[in-house]
Amino acid sequence: MPLQGNIKDFSTTQLLNLINLAGKTGTLTIFEGVKTGEKDAMGGERWAAGSEKAKVAFRTGKLIFASMNGREGSLVAVLNKAGKLTDEQARIIRERAKGASDKRLALLLVGAKYVTQNDVVNCIQQHTLDVVYNLLTWNQGPFRFDDDIQPDKDRIVVPIDLENVIIEGSRRIKEIEQLNEHLPNLDMALKFPENAKEKFKGIHLSVEEWRVVSFVNGKNAIRQIAKANNMSELEIRRVVYGLEQAGLVELVKPPGMDQTVAGADKRRRPAQKPQVQKVVVNRLIDKIRSI
Repeated sequence: MPLQGNIKDFSTTQLLNLINLAGKTGTLTIFEGVKTGEKDAMGGERWAAGSEKAKVAFRTGKLIFASMNGREGSLVAVLNKAGKLTDEQARIIRERAKGASDKRLALLLVGAKYVTQNDVVNCIQQHTLDVVYNLLTWNQGPFRFDDDIQPDKDRIVVPIDLENVIIEGSRRIKEIEQLNEHLPNLDMALKFPENAKEKFKGIHLSVEEWRVVSFVNGKNAIRQIAKANNMSELEIRRVVYGLEQAGLVELVKPPGMDQTVAGADKRRRPAQKPQVQKVVVNRLIDKIRSI
C-alpha cells in the first residue's frame, strides 16, 4: 500500500530524509490539492488529490529523476536552457529527431559533437536538482509514494546523493525567503537605467541573465519574462536581484498595472508551515520503512 499524505503536514524535506535513511526505491508524486469540505483527524481542511503536479523518482535512497508540470524536461530543452544548444539548434533537432528517446538523442548529439557526454550528465543533473529545490518550497499538496515504481527506461537518469540535496535545499529556502521579501511582486516590470551603456561595459552575464535582459523594455512583467524563458519564480527572482544589485536594471510599474508601486513594494512574510505533532511524524516514519 502506498504512503499518502499532504506536504502541509509532512514536508518534502522530511520525506527526502526518510527516503534517504530507509534507502527506498520508488516514486514520489505530488498532486494539485482539491478541497473536500471535510476535516481531517487534526481538525484541518481535508484535501483530495487532483491533477499531478510533480514526480520524483529514487533508487536505493538516491535521487535519479524529477519532473514538474510547466517545466520542459526533454533533453533538448534542458541542453538549450543550459546554453549548450542555441535556440536555432534546438528547433532543428526537435524537427529532425521527432520521436527519438532522450537516450537515443544523447548518443546522436554526442556523436555529432554538438555536446559532450559530461554536458548531458551535468545538465540533466542540474535540471533534476532545480525541480527538487523548487518542490522543497511547496507547503501544500497531497502526495503519494509508490514503492519500486521507476521512470521510463528511455529517460536518462543521474543518481544524486540526497544528503547534499537536503542541506542545499534548506539553504535555498532561506534564500527564497530573502528574495521574496526583496521582490514580492512579479507583476512589476524592468527597465534599463539612463546610463545603461556605461554600466554594461565589461560586464560578463550568464546565459540566463542575457535572456532576461533581452526582454527588458519597461512593459514586460517579470512573471512574463520568466514564462518566456521557462524559468521558475526562484530562478527569475535570483537573476533579477543580481541584475538590480549590479545597477543594470530598475523595477518599474508596467502600463495598465492596477496595483500601486507602493503596494508592490510591501514586504510580505512567507506563510509559516504548521507544526506537525511528533506522533504523526513517527507514524509516517514507520509506514515508509515498512513499504
